[in-house]
Amino acid sequence: MNAEARPDPVVLETPRLVVRRMTAPDDVGFVLRLLNDPCFLEHIGDKRVRTDEDAERYIAEGPEASYQRFGYGLYTVISKASAAALGICGLVKRESLDDVDIGYAFLPESRGKGYAWEAATAVMDYARHTVGLHRVVALTNPRNDRSVRLLEKLGLRLERTIVLAGETRVTLLFGPAKP
Repeated sequence: MNAEARPDPVVLETPRLVVRRMTAPDDVGFVLRLLNDPCFLEHIGDKRVRTDEDAERYIAEGPEASYQRFGYGLYTVISKASAAALGICGLVKRESLDDVDIGYAFLPESRGKGYAWEAATAVMDYARHTVGLHRVVALTNPRNDRSVRLLEKLGLRLERTIVLAGETRVTLLFGPAKP
């Protein structure tokens, strides 16, 4: 694909953040670090990304494949102030769920600064108004109190517990609050 045919990598911007498509090789080091962060491993799971090659494959088979198939996926969240990658936030369509879910994860030094809230709010707006999704859900580990609070702040409410295909642990499924 030539450069002119590629879509704009920037999906949206907020006052402090740029949310853009994840790419290799640009995001390989960042993805390797994020996916091996102890908090990511505990609350999201082990994606078995241990090398640059693994990170390239993760990007190609995950986010990049999702952009091509659905027009959305997980995005890299960049600080406007420092140009550093802070985390990921975006939309995931899983085979085992009827609905699209919002997903996010941030590096340790980027947590507790409101970046997840800012990015997730913008992605939820993007899902509704640009992608045209009427219902976006979220999944989280029952022990991830910070994530539960963020989902509630986004206006989502616990609907039920589920076990995702291929997993054994219980996951909380949050959906839009009923009017």
